[in-house]
Amino acid sequence: MDSLTLARIQFGFTISFHIVFPALTIGLASYLAVLEGLWLRTGRKVYIDLYQFWIKVFAVAFGMGVVSGLVMAYQFGTNWSNFSRFAGGVTGPLLAYEVLTAFFLEAGFLGVMLFGRDRVGPGLHFVSTLAVAIGTLISATWILASNSWMQTPQGHEIIDGRVVPVDWLRVIFNPSFPYRLAHTVVASYIATALMVGGAAAWHLLRGHDNTRVRTMLSMALWMLLAAAPIQALIGDQHGLNTMEHQPAKLAAIEGHWERTPEGEGVPLILFGWPDMAAETTRYAIEIPRAGSLLLAHSWDGQIPALKDFPPEDRPNSTIVFWTFRLMVGLGVLMIALAFWGLWLRRRERVFSNRLFLRFALLLSPAGLVAILAGWYTTEIGRQPWVVYGLMRTADAVSPQHSASQVGFTLALFVLVYLAVFGAGTAYGLRLIAKGPPDDDHEPPEAPVHGGPGEPRHPMRPLSAAREGVDAEGDLAAPEAGHGH
Repeated sequence: MDSLTLARIQFGFTISFHIVFPALTIGLASYLAVLEGLWLRTGRKVYIDLYQFWIKVFAVAFGMGVVSGLVMAYQFGTNWSNFSRFAGGVTGPLLAYEVLTAFFLEAGFLGVMLFGRDRVGPGLHFVSTLAVAIGTLISATWILASNSWMQTPQGHEIIDGRVVPVDWLRVIFNPSFPYRLAHTVVASYIATALMVGGAAAWHLLRGHDNTRVRTMLSMALWMLLAAAPIQALIGDQHGLNTMEHQPAKLAAIEGHWERTPEGEGVPLILFGWPDMAAETTRYAIEIPRAGSLLLAHSWDGQIPALKDFPPEDRPNSTIVFWTFRLMVGLGVLMIALAFWGLWLRRRERVFSNRLFLRFALLLSPAGLVAILAGWYTTEIGRQPWVVYGLMRTADAVSPQHSASQVGFTLALFVLVYLAVFGAGTAYGLRLIAKGPPDDDHEPPEAPVHGGPGEPRHPMRPLSAAREGVDAEGDLAAPEAGHGH
């Protein structure tokens, strides 16, 4: 393989690891904010126990996301220097805005969120959790603005062979940005809900039935019930946007080679094997006119065909045809899980139906798999362009690297990533397997305030004592462990 192919494989490999962890941190940060908000509102200890349990998993995902993200930034300069030289006037500032707003916000409040619950008041700690959650969303906004501009560029001029931004609002709010941002954020929430629900299902199947585990499953199913159908609607609108601005990508996704005669409507190819050399989709299983209904929203609407474009401008339909169907198929299963859960909830069997719990456990990684499949569909479907219509991927790669050099670094990346992120993932799964506390008889924990920067323990020696009198009429001994 040449250096271009190896550089593409390297970037795809590293981003496949990276994208998983930001997706989890986006979802978990918002989930933690909800848990702490419910605790402050109700005083129920179950919510703060779940907060303390999931914040450990969040910390692991956040750390691995930061580490894997650093590698992505370096690759722009090492393997894709021509792209950085051409489009750096747009992508560079957008990534800098992400650091100056989102990353600084997250970094400023992350320490308080992770280690400050015993040293600051509950209100300030909740503000810290909210700040981190908002920071993850701001980070996603800037990253998606940069990537969406590469998909549907506007608001720029090309001067002396380089992109120069002339209207930052049009650069940021490019045609595909709103759909891609909504699609990605909702996908992160769905992936997190599936992971939380799968963890709860695993513990219930092992007989660890308590209020905390039931609350995990219940909250996850409510989120899934709300988000999964909304995601289908967002995906439909995103498809219409893709048909307008990236018609070759849509044709490749559908495996659609030739336009049908007017009035006949376009069939929807459910399954088949797009053959790029023969310019046909073999073994196609079709539904008449369904393509027109789903993609054009009309009985006889037309959609782009691959033969409308020169062969050198066509994406690899063989890959994106199946990655898209994997994403959609998993989405259908997620919707089925959500409504099955609602049906069982109404019959008060959602925590005891073992077939349902096994299905929830089986789908626990489906959200992350769907995110990866959607990402591959988007990025491979953009080919052969790195900036759609402006710069080809072949022109973006660094010319000075040989195939052996890129191959050597790719091999190192594979070894290091499997070791580092394999260990991190294993540790995160061990935390999940340990589960939240299972004592349902602990008294409620009410938010209490301590001094600035001090542990929130009572300030007077006897205030730590349990109220009550022993058989001799003496005061009960102070509670151990407070250091008084």
